[in-house]
Amino acid sequence: MDMMKTFTKEDTQNGAVANSYDNSSSASQKRAQGICIEVSMKLGCIVIFILATLCYINSINGSFVFDDTEAIVNNEDSKGKTPLTKIFFNDFWGTSLNHKSSHKSYRPLTILSFRLNSMFGGLNPTHFHLTNLLLHSICCTLSLIIFATLLKESRPRLSFVSAVLFSVHPVHTEAVSGIVGRADLLCGIFYFLSIYLYAKHLDAGSLTSFAGSMASCTVAMFCKEQGITVLGVVAVYDVTRSVSGTFNLGNVIKRRDILQRFCLIAVVGVALLYIRLSVMGSTGPPAFQRVDNPASFADSMMTRALSYNYIYSIHALLLVWPQWLCFDWSMGCIPLVKHVMDLRNLGTMFFWIVTVSAAVRALFSPSQRQRKFLTLGLALMAVPFLPATNIFFRVGFVVAERVLFIPVAGYCLVLVYGAEKLWACFPSCRYSKLLILRCCLLFVVLTFGLKSFRRSLDWQDEGQLFLSGLKICPLNAKVHYNIGKNAADRGLRDVAIDRYEKALELNPDYDQAMNNLANLLKDLGRFQAAESWLLKAISVRPDFAAAWMNLGIVQALLRKHKEARMSYLTALSHRRKYPDCYYNLGNLYLELERYREAEEAFRNATLLQPTHVLAWTNLIVMLDNTGQSQRSQSTALEALAILPNEANLHFSLAGILGKQGQFKESERHFLSAIQLNPHSPIYHTNLGVLYHRWKKFQKAEQSYQRALSLDPQWKSAIENLKLLQKAKQK
Repeated sequence: MDMMKTFTKEDTQNGAVANSYDNSSSASQKRAQGICIEVSMKLGCIVIFILATLCYINSINGSFVFDDTEAIVNNEDSKGKTPLTKIFFNDFWGTSLNHKSSHKSYRPLTILSFRLNSMFGGLNPTHFHLTNLLLHSICCTLSLIIFATLLKESRPRLSFVSAVLFSVHPVHTEAVSGIVGRADLLCGIFYFLSIYLYAKHLDAGSLTSFAGSMASCTVAMFCKEQGITVLGVVAVYDVTRSVSGTFNLGNVIKRRDILQRFCLIAVVGVALLYIRLSVMGSTGPPAFQRVDNPASFADSMMTRALSYNYIYSIHALLLVWPQWLCFDWSMGCIPLVKHVMDLRNLGTMFFWIVTVSAAVRALFSPSQRQRKFLTLGLALMAVPFLPATNIFFRVGFVVAERVLFIPVAGYCLVLVYGAEKLWACFPSCRYSKLLILRCCLLFVVLTFGLKSFRRSLDWQDEGQLFLSGLKICPLNAKVHYNIGKNAADRGLRDVAIDRYEKALELNPDYDQAMNNLANLLKDLGRFQAAESWLLKAISVRPDFAAAWMNLGIVQALLRKHKEARMSYLTALSHRRKYPDCYYNLGNLYLELERYREAEEAFRNATLLQPTHVLAWTNLIVMLDNTGQSQRSQSTALEALAILPNEANLHFSLAGILGKQGQFKESERHFLSAIQLNPHSPIYHTNLGVLYHRWKKFQKAEQSYQRALSLDPQWKSAIENLKLLQKAKQK
């Protein structure tokens, strides 16, 4: 029974999309009616938009998690703190593309969207998540239009079902609920737009539509590199649309119009690849570590081949049954497949049998309808996935749910077509099978939708996200590392140490875990153990600048001043712009009473990071303590011009002015410091000292009493209050 009007009608002359399907009574139409709820295009778009929004509505309550911190919170490009042009010369993480440590991911338009979020809403994660949700809903709505456009020649009524499945698929969660997934969302929107405009070009021969399609491809690529693969998808669509009958390369070659379009597509593709490789910088491709993608570092070609193919089958499994979702699949999550007799190869064989069978049917099936569905479905699954295969270049991950954002569209087409074929296998019992198929469809939609909703809850908070990963990949050292890091941030040192040690048990060469564990041990006063772990970290990665700096800090605490200095200088040789390292080097020189070198180090820290409060403070105090009060005062004023709301700077300047007898100005800065930080007992105590010297004994007593109310054991306040009381008795 038809419930509503359908949403496209094929024009017999040019195949243009109109308002409703025709009422053909062909067998394929009847099969389609059996499994699809027929709706108008406008209503269908509204339903898809609402459905996509509901599945991930709880993501707007999330915070910045996992990679969001590096890509947004710690990225000056995303926060708008750098010139706009910088986004075209830095990678996705804010590092110069010419730097040897650059990730080489070039997504300037995605960074621009983060920048706009920051401009209008600051670093409020709700605004970022809301934008992601809106983009996802738009992309899902576009998927309905794309499915209807791609399949209109065979007059299907399955586009709506395909779009519903695309909208609720749980594998989208990482792209929607993780803010950095915006790259995939933006890429998906312009990917679909490129396909739509290319189809319009084939309909009407409009060069404007062709140019729009190529422009959309360009925008998609600058949102995420995967966008360039749309050229392959439209090429496949062109062949399926323009050539009838089973696949024959000769028929394609004979068509001059197809060859002309392919030449133009090739020119655009080569130009985009040239641009992409040009911005790569002088340092070449990114230097990933073994832990990021163990299979690509395997010495044996057989191990690489078996492991790669097994990884492909895992990605396919996530499309079919997205039950096992994890924020990170690196390290030991998927052990290498080293032998032909490994039972996991059975899964790989099954994957390739199904894939090759589908490809053969797509090319040589006598049914044009079957060829169209399978060809377009497989193209949408395989072509966007090509950059993740490790065939053309090494990638920095093992399995990544985000790379499946567009391939899901192809899977949904194939799945819905399979359901239609299943319907056709049972010509009798029309109404009973109609009920069964629609119930199955409803079950899949509800299962996927609920899974998406629940999975997005995991992405609201880093603690939940990392623990969810532990259930899926207990052998992944990175999961344990992230749980430890999150615990350390919350002050749970014992939990953090335990998780870091577990990570190192699973991966003895995990240099970042060594570094973080050493920092915790240093804070606990276990300096020898901390030094040992840091020495291991730099032996694993000799250019690990942070580990070299932390080693210098520990060695300074162990009074190994010469070694500490060399560690700091080594860190700076690996990372020239390292303000924290200059600050710590300055502290070392200060301890050694090498004041000129200390001043130079502190100055370097403030030049590289003008907001480095600790470097400013130590420089001011050092100048004051070495009898350079005028320089100390001018330095404090220089710092306050940059950081007018920094309490510690007001406090330091107040002390200098007080020593010079400028009591009124000193009082003003003490009061400014207290206004900015009213809960510091030392601020109230030193204000009391100022009043004490100024002979304002009542105000002095009040300041001492406030300090003691904040900390009853504050020694200097107790002693000064006693002196004040004795003075008053005299």
